[in-house]
Amino acid sequence: MKFRKALATAATCAAWIGLSVATANAAVVIGSTRVIYGSNESEVTLKLSNEGPAPALVQSWVDDGDVRGAPSDIAVPFTITPPISRIDPTKAQTLRIVYTGEPLPQNRESVFWLNVLEVPPKPGTNEADMNRIQLAFRSRIKLFFRPEGLKGSAAEAPAQLAWRLTRLDGKLAIEAHNPTPFHVSLTEIRVQSGGRSATFDTGGMVGPGQTQAFTLEGEVPTLPGASVHYTSLSDYGGAVANKAPLDVGRTAP
Repeated sequence: MKFRKALATAATCAAWIGLSVATANAAVVIGSTRVIYGSNESEVTLKLSNEGPAPALVQSWVDDGDVRGAPSDIAVPFTITPPISRIDPTKAQTLRIVYTGEPLPQNRESVFWLNVLEVPPKPGTNEADMNRIQLAFRSRIKLFFRPEGLKGSAAEAPAQLAWRLTRLDGKLAIEAHNPTPFHVSLTEIRVQSGGRSATFDTGGMVGPGQTQAFTLEGEVPTLPGASVHYTSLSDYGGAVANKAPLDVGRTAP
């Protein structure tokens, strides 16, 4: 019980420290950048590998989007086995992810987040007196629950986005509408018009049936022939380049 409480505390601390640190320094490597869970599957698996020089203690859980939620307080329709494991150097652990059957929408994808928290080993006797900071590293990837029989395909969804220019807080922005039942993850957006360009490069996602606005860096004229160039991510985490015409006739003031 004390062990689980310690891990839960470490998970909360990791959320406040920030996720970008985790991906840069963690010894445990996740075998994929996203998990696709088809509704007709009894389970899916995910491989964790320890590429560091010391054993790693790992806790894994799924959340519904609240990065600061404690694992013990989160109610999601998935279980992970094993939830806690030790991975020795150069070894691997396979996680089993099981959908527990609670109702989820059947006309569109649902998105959750899979967390992997790596707790550093206790310092050895030679290191005990050294001034040092130990951090629990946390990585977080998307878990998509995909009902069977959805119209179209996830691979085709990025090309179906509809784009228009707008303004947010006085700054130029681009609005993407997703008419498909799939989530579209974006890494970069570039608007080109009149020989000029404006960009968004911090990443985002447009959910099924949703409209999402992204603030652009730079200004472009609203001229006929304007286009948007954007990079989306496939089911395997691969970058896919896309290009589409831009609606400049309804630009918001």
